[in-house]
Amino acid sequence: MEKKISILIVDDEESVRESLSLWFTEDGYRVECAEHAKKALSILESGNFDIILADLKMPGMDGLEMLRRIKTLKSDSIVIVMTAFATVDTAVKALKDGAFDYVTKPFNQEEFLKTLS
Repeated sequence: MEKKISILIVDDEESVRESLSLWFTEDGYRVECAEHAKKALSILESGNFDIILADLKMPGMDGLEMLRRIKTLKSDSIVIVMTAFATVDTAVKALKDGAFDYVTKPFNQEEFLKTLS
């Protein structure tokens, strides 16, 4: 039996979490969600995920700080940073800090799924 790819979605917007969770679940991924970085880090301490989708702007700890902490905990993690407020500066920071990719919201489901292929 083939293992399902697991995805952790971290976004403070419930509608984004729900939409992404539905997309990925329908495509056969195992999905878990967190509404903020602190909860995501707690989830990651007790489990492994193949891919982490992290929003850039969240209350408390932002996505870049969370990315740095994830890379300290699990250096081989695939982290994709998502944002509706894209700038060249944040894209460069995310990629230098170890993000696999940097995508802008809103995104098209088919294009986003290609990112994971």
